[in-house]
Amino acid sequence: MSTPYPFTALVGQDSLRLALLINAVSPAVGGVLVRGEKGTAKSTAVRALSALLPEVPVVSGCRFSCDPAKPDPACPDGPHEPGNGVERPARMVELPVGASEDRLVGALDIERALAEGVKSFEPGLLADAHRGILYVDEVNLLHDHLVDLLLDAAAMGASYVEREGVSVRHASKFLLVGTMNPEEGELRPQLLDRFGLTVEVAASREPDQRVEVVRRRLAYDDDPTSFAARWADEEASVRRRIIGARELLPSVRLGDGALRQIAATCAAFEVDGMRADIVMARTATALAAWAGRTEVLAEDVRQAALLALPHRRRRNPFDAPGLDEDKLDDTLEEFSGEGEGQGDEDPDPDGPGGGGGQPPSEGPQDDGGSGAQPEAGDGGEPQAGGAGAGEQSAVRAAEPFRTKVLSVPGLGDGAAGRRSRARTEHGRTTGARRPRGALTKLHLAATVQAAAPHQRARGRSGPGLVLRRDDLRQATREGREGNLVLFVVDASGSMAARQRMSAVKGAVVSLLLDAYQRRDKVGLVTFRGSAADVALPPTSSVDAAAARLETLPTGGRTPLASGLLKAHEVLRVERLRDPARRALVVVVTDGRATGGPEPVALASRAARLFAAEGVASVVVDCESGPVRLGLAGQLAGELGGTAVTLDELRADSIAGLVKDVQRRAA
Repeated sequence: MSTPYPFTALVGQDSLRLALLINAVSPAVGGVLVRGEKGTAKSTAVRALSALLPEVPVVSGCRFSCDPAKPDPACPDGPHEPGNGVERPARMVELPVGASEDRLVGALDIERALAEGVKSFEPGLLADAHRGILYVDEVNLLHDHLVDLLLDAAAMGASYVEREGVSVRHASKFLLVGTMNPEEGELRPQLLDRFGLTVEVAASREPDQRVEVVRRRLAYDDDPTSFAARWADEEASVRRRIIGARELLPSVRLGDGALRQIAATCAAFEVDGMRADIVMARTATALAAWAGRTEVLAEDVRQAALLALPHRRRRNPFDAPGLDEDKLDDTLEEFSGEGEGQGDEDPDPDGPGGGGGQPPSEGPQDDGGSGAQPEAGDGGEPQAGGAGAGEQSAVRAAEPFRTKVLSVPGLGDGAAGRRSRARTEHGRTTGARRPRGALTKLHLAATVQAAAPHQRARGRSGPGLVLRRDDLRQATREGREGNLVLFVVDASGSMAARQRMSAVKGAVVSLLLDAYQRRDKVGLVTFRGSAADVALPPTSSVDAAAARLETLPTGGRTPLASGLLKAHEVLRVERLRDPARRALVVVVTDGRATGGPEPVALASRAARLFAAEGVASVVVDCESGPVRLGLAGQLAGELGGTAVTLDELRADSIAGLVKDVQRRAA
């Protein structure tokens, strides 16, 4: 077994360490979501924490880690008699991004249940993680259905498995830790809210601190055992402190004054629901226990707000998480009063925010709060300092709106989502087939129909069916998949009129919001002047696409052919990486093609490449004015797709029926 990197040897990242320790003291806080750029010790910190947790007493031979002092009466391996057990280290279980539902919650052997009447259950990762840590790296890339399952188990402290009337329930209480890189896409706000705390991390910009990080890492890589031994005393000290804080936690008093501050803070920041209030109360209580106190103080409430509220203020994928600390201080001051638990004593210097028993950091800590994007100019004047001739500065996008549904025709096999029809594991049942490998979704009627003709030959004498393996039928289901929505945006001079470009950007932002809600990947190709540019390679981060769009300048000629060819190349590469994900190309243009020899003919040939390969496409016609040339419609015909105007793109438009790319087959 490899030697983990010591938790106390981590440099900086005070908020991350504190959030993890608070959950180690009180798992009821609800876990931690760690957001940050790659290479910021997110995974290292989580793995290091598991070595700090006290050993767990378990019933010998129980696959569900029952506590021998109070065994679970519903344990599938039970019943267990209370008594002495054995101790083992607390586990850290990792949930891979590609895990199946059965791997997470466990698998029931439906074949044995039907044929033999035996309830045979193979535990999943939720059982393995009971009374330990469940770690999900890149949780934002995990399928939403699996995220829902593990968050439900974390909230209820139990996992339920139901298969065709056969059910199993077992305890599953764990410290949930998720890590993610926001550049790869965001979690839905509903899922963000289910994590108790969140922490933003970034690499320090202080040279001395970065030097110390490298120095310690190289020493660990050279000799992990010796390096860990150097930190053994600090590790033991923090472990003892966790145990002490757990014992003190039931004695901590949350006074009315602190409760009023918690309620006032959640109301002031307009967070939805009551979960934030409850998480803040639990966090403040755990912070007091960690500091060795039995009273919750104002600084506990403040620290709890900084950990529990930033991610709950996110309303859409383009909102940056964060908290206005001046507003927080004003709210706490306004409701400080003379309530209980609001004493004037100095905070424990080793308590919340004071390093939490860690070695001192070398240099100032940079927790990497989200920086605001510079505002795009709202004027049409040429940019200073090197702007090309005729180039205009970026304009703001108009207010986004709800768009009509655009989908890819046919039946796909891509990642589950909400856009186009696909064969999926979850959805409505459409038929049955023989299982390939283990049976997961039984089609009961088809199974009975297959077995019924053979009952006499098999010597059936009782009321039950005599089943064979060949009788079993797997249900086939149809749901929705996410697609790759590739935007090809005309940023040339013909689109540069101020009001028109603002409306165009507003339409693309609206489509990006729709792509976020439908679990799509997105990409952005722009063309202007003499060439096209991949402004954003295909990604799950729609907010990154919106940020690139916001700063997009306009002007110059219209190299439409270059834009289409660049998009064709992006799709070719993406098919190699993700062949099951189908693409929807959205070309946003007025259809004009200028610059270079025979620009119209070149654009026409490029468009026919998409039609020849059957790529689904939509042209958003941005032409305006009393006289219209209809060039965007011609382009849509050559692409083999559909054209919609900006007005027709709105879901509430009365310009006609919904225009779906499926109509291209009509």
